[in-house]
Amino acid sequence: MKWSELCIHTTNEAIEPISNILHEAGASGVVIEDSEDLDKDRPTDFGEMYELDPIDFPEQGVLLKAYLPMNSFLGETVDQIKQAINNLLLYDIDLGTNQITLSEVNEEEWATAWKKYYKPVKISEKITITPSWEDYQPVSSDELIIELDPGMAFGTGTHPTTVLSMQALERYLKPNDTVIDVGTGSGVLSIASALLGAQRVAAYDLDEVAVNSARINTKLNKVHDKIQVKQNNLLDHIDEKPDLIVANILAEIILRFEKDAYQLLKPEGIFITSGIIQAKKEQVRQALIDAGFRIIEINQMEDWISIIAQK
Repeated sequence: MKWSELCIHTTNEAIEPISNILHEAGASGVVIEDSEDLDKDRPTDFGEMYELDPIDFPEQGVLLKAYLPMNSFLGETVDQIKQAINNLLLYDIDLGTNQITLSEVNEEEWATAWKKYYKPVKISEKITITPSWEDYQPVSSDELIIELDPGMAFGTGTHPTTVLSMQALERYLKPNDTVIDVGTGSGVLSIASALLGAQRVAAYDLDEVAVNSARINTKLNKVHDKIQVKQNNLLDHIDEKPDLIVANILAEIILRFEKDAYQLLKPEGIFITSGIIQAKKEQVRQALIDAGFRIIEINQMEDWISIIAQK
């Protein structure tokens, strides 16, 4: 089978929303080649290893690559992707060059290309994320391993917004807590919650592709008995009272349901928000305060912000 590689030249800010668009269009996964990755000082607090080859990166900006089957609908799919990306301008998202190119690849080349991008990464004191094909062995008795297959997931779980969310979960989730994961994507935060001791996790996403991906990943990590994955729009029609809500999505989306999160949480419940760009930090912070929350932490990794609030 032949595949078409769709390559989008854009900005770091646009990675998350464009990745979501690509998955909704049927891409099995997204390769991210960020020119800034070559110049960053990389922390080694948790024993991370980085193997970066400059030839794999653009001179500036970000390349997002997705793979779509070559069929009679390809042209229509690409047009829909272009339109959806251009619509992001309505949310004041900088698209940068926004140049889209197509090239043909064989299935064997596509399958091999995926694997060179993903290695095990320890992203917090306890959690290591590893591709499902790597034979990774834990180095300590309390290390928690999350396996992901980027060919069916929304990412490798190592984007700064996800790392910030996981590190917050590790600090604030208590044994036997109940958790709601809003916009679950690959389900990685729900899996982390279950491994960290949550009694029950409700994982919601509006996208059917995300729901299916999360269900597969919860089974892969043998925590599907603790996690209920459902298609749902944010917190609409939810009446469960959780101890903790986590949402790793765009700031604009967080601002649509912060009041609902406050109403649903148990007294002293925790709301972990991530996916916030620097320019939106104050807007989200104030909205959380106006909803009744007390801000207990604001953290930053690269250009991304997470805000942890308490009811």
